[in-house]
This record gives sequence, C-alpha cells and structure tokens, in this order.
Amino acid sequence: MAVKLRLKRMGSKAKPFYRIVAADSRSPRDGRFLETIGTYDPIKGNDRVTIDEEKTLKWLNNGAIPTDTVRSILSKQGIMKKYAENKKVGK
Repeated sequence: MAVKLRLKRMGSKAKPFYRIVAADSRSPRDGRFLETIGTYDPIKGNDRVTIDEEKTLKWLNNGAIPTDTVRSILSKQGIMKKYAENKKVGK
C-alpha cells in the first residue's frame, strides 16, 4: 500500500480549508484516510498552518510520499529539513 501525505479539502464554496492527511494513494481526494497530521487554511493570515511534527516524521520515516503542495508546506515549517537530517544520521 502506497501512502501519500496530501490535502483533504474541507470548508464551503469559495472558503477552502484543508486537512493534511496520510492516505492510501488509491483513495479519492476527500475519501478515506489513515490519519490527520495537520491543517492548512489559505484564507487566514499568519497562523494558517498547524502540523503535528511527530506524526509527520513518523509517516515520512515509514515511507509516505508527500505531494508537491504538502512538501512545500512541510519545507516552510522546517519539517523536511529535520527529516533529511534524520536520514543522514541514520546511515
């Protein structure tokens, strides 16, 4: 089973709100998911991203692949840098 870290769209029309979830790559965008790891609100100001760093690193270490948008969000939060450092130390 290929796991992806991706966005699940919530909110109403013209007011998007996203949950960052770990989901099977075969499931639909807003369908079944394995675990919620954070939220992303493109409408809000500064506090628009909340991520559980521990859950995210757990999924990345288990082989989950983030989508391009989620990878960008994780990079801005500094989580991809921590993941890369952990990979180098683990070798």
